[in-house]
Amino acid sequence: MEALLQTVSDFVWGPPLLILLFGTHLFLTARLGFVQRHIGKAIRLSFQRTGEGKGDISHFGALMTALAATIGTGNIVGVATAVAAGGPGAVLWMWLTGVFGISTKYAEALLSVKFRTVTKGGCMAGGPMYVLERGLGLKWLAVLFALFTSIAAFGIGNMVQANSVSTLVGQTFGVPSWATGLALTSLTALVVLRGIRSIASACEKLVPFMAVFYILGCLFLLILGWETLPATLRLILNSAFTGQAAIGGFAGAGVREAVRYGIARGLFSNESGLGSAPIVAAAAQTKNPVRQALVSSTGTFWDTVVVCAMTGLVIVNSGKWTAGLDGAHLTRDAFSTIPIAGPVLLTVGLLTFVISTIFGWCYYGEKAIEYLLGSRSVFPYRICWVAAVMIGSVATLRVVWSFADIANGLMALPNLASLILLSRVAAEETRKSIG
Repeated sequence: MEALLQTVSDFVWGPPLLILLFGTHLFLTARLGFVQRHIGKAIRLSFQRTGEGKGDISHFGALMTALAATIGTGNIVGVATAVAAGGPGAVLWMWLTGVFGISTKYAEALLSVKFRTVTKGGCMAGGPMYVLERGLGLKWLAVLFALFTSIAAFGIGNMVQANSVSTLVGQTFGVPSWATGLALTSLTALVVLRGIRSIASACEKLVPFMAVFYILGCLFLLILGWETLPATLRLILNSAFTGQAAIGGFAGAGVREAVRYGIARGLFSNESGLGSAPIVAAAAQTKNPVRQALVSSTGTFWDTVVVCAMTGLVIVNSGKWTAGLDGAHLTRDAFSTIPIAGPVLLTVGLLTFVISTIFGWCYYGEKAIEYLLGSRSVFPYRICWVAAVMIGSVATLRVVWSFADIANGLMALPNLASLILLSRVAAEETRKSIG
């Protein structure tokens, strides 16, 4: 099963998808007039907690829920996986994916708010499935996206997260995987079974703390290792374009591996082009699509341009990436170069990241299943979601990561098609509102 899933994952994430994904980032950056230049205004808007139009939750609540879903193991274990497979150069490609991915996240949210609708229960419903159906008239493609999303959520937003934290807690404290899984499962049930307002409320409290704590902790580790930091930056830049020869236990990687794993893990981390974050953006109380799109675009900035970059610098600067380790093992050893402080930072950071991601992705999955099967399917989906947390806690890492990669790729394809075909609409809305 592991070999089969890895083969399928390699096929899905071959050159065509990577070119399409990164190409869409570049295309939208140009088509929208480098919307990244408005990131300062977007950050200011994102901290508004009051509603300014129709919707279920505030700008801030929508952003915190989206950040909760995106800032997860991809920012810690995913970065380590990229470095282990693609070398230090993967960090730069991951970072560039974040910089240019800001425009894609912006366009996704803009279109989702523009084409959102109100359900029979009075709640907002939006996302790429509604963009595909209402904006392009492609109902069949909308159904495919919703199907991929409802399944993919169990990988990227659930089992991968639970698996990573149970592995780390087991290695650090000797706690059995089943015990960690039981605790995570219970906490998940308390929050997600009550719906979006409960999820948003929990994320508004958890996300700011976890992000600030982790960023400050990484800065502390980098300051302690400042002497090797210049050499680390040069290594990342050089490896991104020339590849990296074998060193110690590191098998060596070419430019293709650096690009492949950097972009793949970049998508896994910030989800730009995936089509997930626009689902919660559509629930925001906003005056017009552009304002919420600006707020949503900051998610990619914080997730990849800041948090992933910090993790990558800490891992490469530690030198542990040459030891032949992978995933949580590499991350743990890299952060353990600083006794006590390093392991505490990693454990608390990963635990909070995982919990918040499981909360946020439950909403994405349930809105997809609601689109497919109606509102009666939502609660049974939540029950399955809670059960999957336990399954993910005791599954093997390779199977879980491969499954997540495949589902992500299939989910991105219809969303990227809608972004390209409706880029004119996004550009016109942008010109009308911010020039």
